[in-house]
Amino acid sequence: MRSASISRKTAETDVSVSIDLDGTGQARIATGIGFLDHMLELFARHGLFDLDIKVDGDLHVDQHHSAEDCGITLGQAFAKALGDKRGIARYADVHLPMDETLSRVCIDISGRPFLVFRTSFRVEKIGQFDTELVREWFQAFAMNAGITLHVETFYGDNAHHIAESCFKGLARALRKAVALDPREEGRVPSTKGSL
Repeated sequence: MRSASISRKTAETDVSVSIDLDGTGQARIATGIGFLDHMLELFARHGLFDLDIKVDGDLHVDQHHSAEDCGITLGQAFAKALGDKRGIARYADVHLPMDETLSRVCIDISGRPFLVFRTSFRVEKIGQFDTELVREWFQAFAMNAGITLHVETFYGDNAHHIAESCFKGLARALRKAVALDPREEGRVPSTKGSL
């Protein structure tokens, strides 16, 4: 079973995450941030990850700590669920259209965290959600999952579509990258012998 559960508690948030990489896309998400819940539900569905996330955060301040700490904890759970990464495809890329928007997400499950995020929003909010928190979430997830992640939106007008194309693209790319490759025969996909 490639699954893991992580809890993380600070003075600002209390986060618990469970993930099963070989699930069916079932999600129970309660971050206190409606738009983030929506993004994580579609992340689970398109990645075919079973995901259970609960966040109690200082939303009376703003949404920043809850969104970032959710990304941190989900990244940690993802890395733990992958274990030593034996037999995985490792690399993947996806072009994800969402109506008028097109984004590309490329991944290397490398153990060397890095984020290139070339996506921008013309508005500061999607409903009550600060659009700058999309990048914050991706940064927190990539650093704690130990992945190299490149996200680029080529074009798009609607901020909801732009964010959704990034989250769906991440889910689809991760789904391909964590897939077990029978030709690897259980080997770690690196000349170093470890990732």
